Formats: sequence, structure tokens, C-alpha cells
Amino acid sequence: MLRALRSSSTTILPEPPQPQAFLSTIHPHIDPSPTKCTTPKPFPYTSTLPTLLQPISDQNPPPHLSYAPLFQFLTGQNFLKLGQQIHAHMTLHGLQPNAFLGAKMVAMYASSGDLESAVTVFRKIKDPTSLLYNSIIRAYTNNGYPLKTIDIYREMHSLRLKGDNFTFPFVLKSCANVLDVWMGECVHGQSLRFGLELDAYVGTSLIDFYVKVGELRDANKVFDLMTVRAVSSWNALIAGYMKEGEIRVAEDLFRGMPCRNIVSWTSMISGYTQNGLAEEALSLFDEMLKEDSEVKPNWVTIMSVLPACAHSASFERGRRINEYVNRIGLESNPSVQTALIAMYAKCGSLVNARCCFDRILENEKNLCAWNTMITAYASHGQGLESVSTFENMVRAGVYPDAITFTGLLSGCSHSGIVEFGLRYFNSMQTKYCVEPRHEHYACVVDLLARAGRLVEAKEFIKKIPMQPGPSIWGALLAACRKSRNLEIAEIAAKELFVLEPENSCNYILLSNMYAEAGMWKEVDKLRARLKCEGIKKNPGCSWIEIKGKAHLFLSGDLSHPQSKEIYNLLEALPEKIKAAGYIPNTSFVLHDISEEEKEQNLIIHSEKLAIAFGLLNTNPEVVIRITKNLRICGDCHTVIKFISKIYEREIVVRDVNRFHHFRDGACSCGDYW
Repeated sequence: MLRALRSSSTTILPEPPQPQAFLSTIHPHIDPSPTKCTTPKPFPYTSTLPTLLQPISDQNPPPHLSYAPLFQFLTGQNFLKLGQQIHAHMTLHGLQPNAFLGAKMVAMYASSGDLESAVTVFRKIKDPTSLLYNSIIRAYTNNGYPLKTIDIYREMHSLRLKGDNFTFPFVLKSCANVLDVWMGECVHGQSLRFGLELDAYVGTSLIDFYVKVGELRDANKVFDLMTVRAVSSWNALIAGYMKEGEIRVAEDLFRGMPCRNIVSWTSMISGYTQNGLAEEALSLFDEMLKEDSEVKPNWVTIMSVLPACAHSASFERGRRINEYVNRIGLESNPSVQTALIAMYAKCGSLVNARCCFDRILENEKNLCAWNTMITAYASHGQGLESVSTFENMVRAGVYPDAITFTGLLSGCSHSGIVEFGLRYFNSMQTKYCVEPRHEHYACVVDLLARAGRLVEAKEFIKKIPMQPGPSIWGALLAACRKSRNLEIAEIAAKELFVLEPENSCNYILLSNMYAEAGMWKEVDKLRARLKCEGIKKNPGCSWIEIKGKAHLFLSGDLSHPQSKEIYNLLEALPEKIKAAGYIPNTSFVLHDISEEEKEQNLIIHSEKLAIAFGLLNTNPEVVIRITKNLRICGDCHTVIKFISKIYEREIVVRDVNRFHHFRDGACSCGDYW
């Protein structure tokens, strides 16, 4: 909508016709054909100024209206030097711009990236008008200075200059960007006072403003009062309801739209993805791909749907979207390739992720692309590759940010390269001017604690210059289980019970440690506390995608149609893997029962059920990809290594913390996890 405002705002006052033809009398390299205006040819600047402007210099001096179409034509064309030459020509002839011409000059300078000159021109106009103020308001807004926009609007209001449907959308956008609710409501009141409450541009901007500041009820009131609703008005409200998690209301609006555009479809897909409804997002995307669909996906739609594939670990769906990207010629789009990197990494395919990264031209690899690749390696426990990618990024002249260091430190932590991690953490501020945040301190705690340096990690927490949050104490607690350090675990758990009292994972983790130590009374106390406080435990589950369909398994699940075949395979498994050297680790069965019962209990873990289903339903050359909502247990980790060797299969397991790649009896984590 704002783009439409920019294009239409220049028609407020009449202009001399055909500025292209007029400008071609000044410079022979401008084609007077209107079809050439959007893609002008570059100007050679070898001519001197007198030669360049000779035809117009005979007018003694030229009137303001002779220059106005020239600046208007140059607006948005990025011909700053030519604009400066015309401005200089005016000055040499003693002509000072009035408000009308000044507005055109401000627009030209601002659109060419020279905001300073735009402001200078604006300030030299003695008798400003609403048109002039509109131009500088638009300039500040489009160049990312929302506070300046609001200040200029206040100045305009103090001069009793009337705002219009070109003023208010930009001011409302700036109010939304800085969450200035009071000012936005004042602007709303002004629009009512000037009779603009029914204007489509102003109405849509009001809806967008109220949505962004979280006042959805007010946004809906504006929408209901609009007699003419643009598609953008519907889109803004749909985005608002999706943002608030009001999925059904957004769906009703979408279905009730008289006309939908690409933004409508993309808003719905993006909303589904952000609310964790991956299947709904993918289904709507598939609907767009149908032959009879009037709207086809663009690069923004694709970037909105790829996280849905990542969320559900839907590798095959993601691969098909990648094929579609190649068919429509988006394989060279850096943003799309970056989204594909993230999707493939989260679906367990580092090879495909790296291929997408390599497709991006070196000069087009921005910070987001580098960060995505560093984080991809980190999540797969490839710490040295994260470090190597980081060093290559710095050599390429791209400087890191906070996200970079989160990925880098996480990679170091999961790979056990402690000294690398500490060195990079210490260089964040001194070398790269990046202020450490909670997540960075949590990574360092995890780095030390995972390596068994629990006391050092506990002492590090005391030195953190901020109140340690759940992520920091959670990292310490999680690492305590591996080292079986109940003393420090109890300290961390005590803090977590206060910081996030409704998070069942902290209670379960400490309870599991008590169970491993045979402290059944303590286990009972924690379970009773969970029950008393109404805290529900998240059940462990695993899922696998085969032929585009996800199959979900809970521990001990008997609901699957192939349950009989799955359990037959698993019952025969212990004998096979014991012959290869497997010894059941019954410490992961957290119940006070016999050893035989514990071994039986181990067989029915959800990840084993999912892998058995994969073995029964895929060809030997297909990689089995499993996703688990909790941390994989130690016994399952050992069993899967044996399965990968006996069945000669590659198995990728994505748990809540990282990826494990099993092949030929070994795991990519090197048992450091």
C-alpha cells in the first residue's frame, strides 16, 4: 500500500506533461519513450555542466515548473549526480526552490540515498506547505527514521498545516515501528477530524498500526467501519489475528475475502508456520501449486513455508519445494537459498544444506547466510566446521553479530572443543564489539559443564554481570546428569523451580537423576509435587516421515496399524545386538522394577518404534530420519549404533538438543552429547 502511496503522491498538483521528453532536451542519453522510464540507461558523466544543460540555460531564468518534472523523473532512478547537476544549474541562475519544487527535490534526494541533502533543501524553504512536509515525512520513513518522522509531523501540526491521506500512512507506520500508541491514537483522531476515516489508505494504515501495537480490537473496529476495503486491509487484519494466535478468525477472514492476492496467501502460510501448524501451512502451499490456482507462490511465500518443513522434519516436502524453486528460476536468489539451508539442516541433511550455501555467490553471502550455515554445523555437532565457516566469514569481510556467536559457541560446546569456545567468547567484546547476552553465557556454562568442568561452570555463573536466567541454570542442570553430580544438580534445579515453576522438564530431569541413584523416596516426593501443583509431564514421542506422511509413536504405542510387525522386529532385536556386544543399560528405566522388566521397558521407547517402522517400510539405500521431542536416552543411542551396523543403514535422529548421524556402528557425536 505504501508503495502505491509513493507512486500516487506526485499527482497532487498538475505537472507539465512528458518529463522524459523534456529531460531528453538536456541530455541525449535519455530515451523519451515512456516504456524506458523504469529501467533508465546509465548516464556517462564526461560532459561538463554547461554542455549538459545548455538547451535549458537559454531560458533566463527557467521557471520553477520547468525543473519540477526533471526532479520528479529522477526520483527513484538513482541518478543522484545528474540531480545534483540540475540543482547546481538552478543555483547558478539564482533560482531558489519554492515549496512545490522543493518537495520534488526532497523526494529525488531521499530516493537516491542522500537524506542529508533532502533535509537541507527542506529547511531552506521559507513558506512550507503540506506537500513539502509530506515529502520529508516520506523521506524519513523510507530511510528508517521513525522518530524523526514523528517529530516532523508534530512540527507540521504546530504550523497548522493539514495532514492528508499521504501524510497519515507514513506517520502511522513510524508510530507502529516505535510502538508509540499515544501518538498513533492522536493521528487516528486527526484523520477523523479531517474526514479521512473512510479513506482506504488511511484505514489500512490504521489497521496495520493497531495490529503491530497489539490492539487487535481497535484494528477490527476500524476494519468494520470501512465502507471500501482494499485487499491490503484484509491482509493486515489476517496478519494481526495470526500474530495473536487467533487462527480460526484469520481463516474465516481469508475465506471471506472477495479477492485474494499473493500477500493474502503468504500471510496465512506464514501465520500457520509461526503458530506451529506445519501441516496446515504445507497444505495451503500445495493448494497454491494447483493448476487452477489464480495465485502462484513467489520467493516470499517459499521463505514462509520452508520453516514448516523444518518444524515437522518433512525432508521430502522440502526437497520438492527446492525442485519447484529451481523450476521457477529462484535458484540464484540468496534469501531463498538461505531459507533452504535452514530447512535442510533442520531436516537432517547437512550435505544438501552445504550445497545450497555454495550456490550463493561469494559477494552475495550476507551475514544471515553465514549465520545459518554456522548454526547448521553447530546443531549437527560439527564444531570444527562451525569454526572454519566463521573464520571464512571474517576473511570475506562480513562481521559477526550476537546470532553468529550463539551458533559458534553452541558448536564448540557440542563438539567438546572447550578452549576454542572460551577463546571466541573472550573475543566477542574486545575484537568484534558484540555484547554477550544470556544465550552466550548459557553456551559457556554448557561448554564447561558438558566437558565435566561443573565446578568451573558454577563459579562462572557467579561472575555473570546479569541475573542468570533459565537457559543458564538449565544448561548446568542438563550437564549434571551426564556427570552424575547430584549436589550441583540440586542447586541448579532449586533455581529453576523458582524461575520457571511450571516447566515439568526440570522436575523430570532431577527425578531421573534420583532414580538412577536409587533414591526412590526423593523420586516419589518430586512426582507428588508435580501432581499436587498440577504440572503435566510432556510424553516422549518420535516421528518419521515416509512417502510424505508423518507417523507418530509414543512409548509403548500399540495404536499403529503395523504394531504387530514393529514389535516382532523389536523382540528379535536384543538377541541380534547382544551377539554383537550390546549390554542393556537399565539405568535409563526410571522405575523400581526387576532387571528383566527394565530390559522389556527399554524395547518400547518411542525412537525404537519409529526406527523399526522405518526398517520395515523403506529400501536399504534410504536414510531413516527420526525426530524426537525429548533428549534421546543413552540406551537407545547405543542400540541405534548396533542397528546401523547390523542392518547396514544410515539413521539420523534429531532430538531436542542436536542431530545424531548413525552409520556403520558409530555416531557423529562420538558419544559426546
